[in-house]
Amino acid sequence: MRDRLERYFDFAGLKTTWRTEIFAGLTTFVTMAYIIVVNPSILGKAGLPIPAVTAATCISAAFGSILMGVIARYPLALAPGMGLNAYFSYMVVMKMHVPWPTALGAVFLSGVIFLLLTATGLRQAILQSIPHELYSSVAGGIGLFIAFIGFKNAGIVASDPVTMVTLGNLRQPQTFLALLGVLLMAALLAWRVRGAILIGVLTITLAAVPFGLVHWNPAPYSISAVTQTAFRLNIPAALHIGLVEIVFVFLFVDLFDNLGTLVAVTKHAGLLGPNNEIPRLSQILFADATATVAGSLVGTSTVTSYIESAAGVAAGGRSGVTAIVTGLLFLCSLVAAPFVSMVPTAATAPALIVVGSLMLHTLGEIEWKEPLIAFPAFLTLVLIPLTTSIANGLGFGIIAYAALHLAMGKFNRRDWLLYTLSVLFLARFIYVAGT
Repeated sequence: MRDRLERYFDFAGLKTTWRTEIFAGLTTFVTMAYIIVVNPSILGKAGLPIPAVTAATCISAAFGSILMGVIARYPLALAPGMGLNAYFSYMVVMKMHVPWPTALGAVFLSGVIFLLLTATGLRQAILQSIPHELYSSVAGGIGLFIAFIGFKNAGIVASDPVTMVTLGNLRQPQTFLALLGVLLMAALLAWRVRGAILIGVLTITLAAVPFGLVHWNPAPYSISAVTQTAFRLNIPAALHIGLVEIVFVFLFVDLFDNLGTLVAVTKHAGLLGPNNEIPRLSQILFADATATVAGSLVGTSTVTSYIESAAGVAAGGRSGVTAIVTGLLFLCSLVAAPFVSMVPTAATAPALIVVGSLMLHTLGEIEWKEPLIAFPAFLTLVLIPLTTSIANGLGFGIIAYAALHLAMGKFNRRDWLLYTLSVLFLARFIYVAGT
């Protein structure tokens, strides 16, 4: 059996061992384990029970990572995506007043559509139609969006009737501890400490105890807590025409976030093909889409590949065993569910700020000296946080890109899908303006 598994995962060709793969899986898990605490704190704002979301987070991450390892045989770990969980809570549920079961239905539909796109090959056409610089700016815009939420939750940024926002009261214990948390996490990251964000969250939680910011209400816990969110999604309501935009955002961001992670991790691991293609791409996308569908069924937002997988690759992980080990560790983490509710905002807000800052690395891929690219990328980047909408930022970016290329006489028939998307976004903005 062992020899058969080693042949299936191509240990000889990848020059890896069981010891290396297991250690790499542990490294990936420690690096991204913060999601067990941060995801429930974000989705809890939308009204989802925190113990249930914690269990759903662990289950979906375990399922997605193991599926990726078994089917695609890549060292890619999956979990509910940062940015999309914030969009789910703060934009869809809190701002649009969409009930969370309906929002989960939208996540489910986006996963199903992603599966269909993977099966038909249409994902390739979509990937080729959107300029690379635009989804680089989308990632940066999402980073600014969740960082702003972190600053606001921490009290570092406060509302102001004249200037809209201003500096908060830094003397407040919660704000002071949040600032300390940001510095601690940043320092740990600079020192290349594994699990820097998780260590920072746990440290600030302990530091918050003397200030009375940690509230622990012991209660019996069972894995059955997940039933509070499992299969509670409302798919019929999500099929309403008003949710088309929400489904599109979940689909689009997952598609390109996944692609960016795939390219970064596979390139780092030396797993790209001779023409820089990604072998078994269909299996990778299938695992990602299936994990999103499964995540919505148990009660969490979109599941996607994590760039933290690069930590496991750096530790020597090359095969799907790395992802399987990470998934098994997430499954073991279900015992942490009762403790998540005691983590204060002062500990989770710094995580949002730091993760947001890490998402800005994609901006270096944009040709800022070229106006045809820079201006659409700029609109996408700034309008995502300023309008608290990924769809708005992306829509303005696509319209500007198409309009500028038309004005310069650089229309290309091969870009027909991009121009179709720009017309659809324009029609949406006209409709929204008239309502």
